[in-house]
Amino acid sequence: MTRLAYNPPLNLALDLVYRDDAFLMVNKPAGLLSVPGRGADRADSLFTRVRNEFPDAFCVHRLDLCTSGLLVFARGADLHRRFSFMFRERMVKKCYVAIVSGQVETSAGEVDLPLRSDWPNRPKQMVDILGGKCSLTRYRVLAQDSVMNTSRVELEPVTGRTHQLRIHMSAIGHPILGDRLYGTRAGANAGRLLLHSRLLAFTHPLSGEPLTFMCESPF
Repeated sequence: MTRLAYNPPLNLALDLVYRDDAFLMVNKPAGLLSVPGRGADRADSLFTRVRNEFPDAFCVHRLDLCTSGLLVFARGADLHRRFSFMFRERMVKKCYVAIVSGQVETSAGEVDLPLRSDWPNRPKQMVDILGGKCSLTRYRVLAQDSVMNTSRVELEPVTGRTHQLRIHMSAIGHPILGDRLYGTRAGANAGRLLLHSRLLAFTHPLSGEPLTFMCESPF
C-alpha cells in the first residue's frame, strides 16, 4: 500500500485535560500519531511531545492517526502496568462520536463481526467470519441530517481491535466520513476522519475513585 506523507499539526502546547501523579489525560489532535512511526519522518507523535514535558509518561493505548480525542498516559512503569491491565480486562469505558454516511435506520444497535489483518493490504483490517478475532461495537444515533444524508452516532467499542469502529460502520453501510481506507469517495472529502474519542471512564488505579472524562468533538 502506498505510504502517505505525514504532515502532523504544528507543535502546539499539549491540550491537557487532567494530570496527577498517576496519569495524564490528553486531547490528541487529528493528524498526529499516538506514538512514533517507522522512519525519521514519523518521529513526531503525541507520546514524543508528552515525554518532552513529562519524562515519566508511558503510552497506555492508542488512537489512529486521523482520530482525535482522549488518550491516557501513565506516569511510571508500575502505573503503566496497572493501566494496561485495566484496558486489557475491559475495565475502561470508551465512547466515541462520529459522523457517518447515510441515515442509520435503528436508533441503537450492535455490530458483532470478527476482524483480522488484511495482510497484503496492511495496515487495512478486514471482516473474517471464520478466522477473525471477536469484535463488538455498540452504537447509538444522536442526530440525523436529511439534507447532508448523514448521521451523528455514539460508538462504544466493547473490544479494541485495530480500526474496529471504522470497519464495523462501513460493514453495515454507514462508513465514517473522511475515512480513506474504508469509506467512499464522496465521504473522503470531509477534510479529516470524523471520529473523536469523547469519553473515558475508569477507577483511579491508586485512590479507587470512579472517574469520567469528557472532551467534546471539534466537528
